[in-house]
Amino acid sequence: MGNYFKQLSIALFLLLAIAATVVLGQGTRVGFYSRTCSRVESIVQSAVRSSFNSNPTIAPGLLRMHFHDCFVQGCDGSILIDGSNTEKTAGPNRLLRGYEVIDAAKTQLENACPGVVSCADIIALAARDAVVLAGGPSWVVPTGRRDGRVSLASDTSNLPGFTDSVDVQKQKFADKGLNTQDLVTLVGGHTIGTSACQFFRYRLYNFTSTGGADPSINSTFLPQLQSLCPANGDASRRIGLDNGSENRFDSSFFANLRDGRGILESDQKLWTDDSTKTFVQRFLGIRGLLGLTFSAEFGKSMVKMSNIEVKTGTNGEIRKVCSAIN
Repeated sequence: MGNYFKQLSIALFLLLAIAATVVLGQGTRVGFYSRTCSRVESIVQSAVRSSFNSNPTIAPGLLRMHFHDCFVQGCDGSILIDGSNTEKTAGPNRLLRGYEVIDAAKTQLENACPGVVSCADIIALAARDAVVLAGGPSWVVPTGRRDGRVSLASDTSNLPGFTDSVDVQKQKFADKGLNTQDLVTLVGGHTIGTSACQFFRYRLYNFTSTGGADPSINSTFLPQLQSLCPANGDASRRIGLDNGSENRFDSSFFANLRDGRGILESDQKLWTDDSTKTFVQRFLGIRGLLGLTFSAEFGKSMVKMSNIEVKTGTNGEIRKVCSAIN
């Protein structure tokens, strides 16, 4: 019961906190479908829960999908479009999961309220619902996005990469109207999910000029990673991004960064760079610094991200099938 009231208080806090964001959200608003499709949130939530109950690893997939969608062409569902050179086919997106959940929700919504709810809004709602099911916070999702008609693999170059320096990461976020705190907060979404060995194994062997491993890796953690990802082993093997807590949405990801247990190079750099380390410390409640509550800040940054370059009104469309332009 205590956890319920905690979640409720956070949700109410976020409803007030995002008011300014909604005003600046290019047309999105809370309750956009209240008269045209009042069951939209319960239908999406049901589709996400059904998939999560059979496979909890779908949660990080849906969260990543929303992030990757918003950073390319804005939050417009362009990540869903099929084709030989669409966003879906680009390297950073090839391992994304959860498309079937979006399709399931869309099918139900088309039966309940045909031609009303956009695929872009389904992604935004599904990401929130996935985080909640993984034990994370809830937040109020403004809706009213329309679906984009353009999806190009070549546009994915501005997605943050696992080798990016902090300066590069900050620039990519700034280009989308997100600040350094948003960067650290949203990367904190790596508290759930995994990465393939191929994306970080280079840190374990011959990383330095003398043939050593990345010195930012905890010396007692290094042998564990090397045993999981041998130099000539299976590059596709999946390893939790939040060591010891990859299926639970919490703040332990930041403790792992502090302890040199970050998996991706770009993640660990958030601790070694002073401009981002401060925010990691604030999430950890380091004495002498103004603390930040990860669950509350995550919801606010997600709302902010979900309003990146959204298409509303006559700009865009409502797809009948999420994987195909009308």
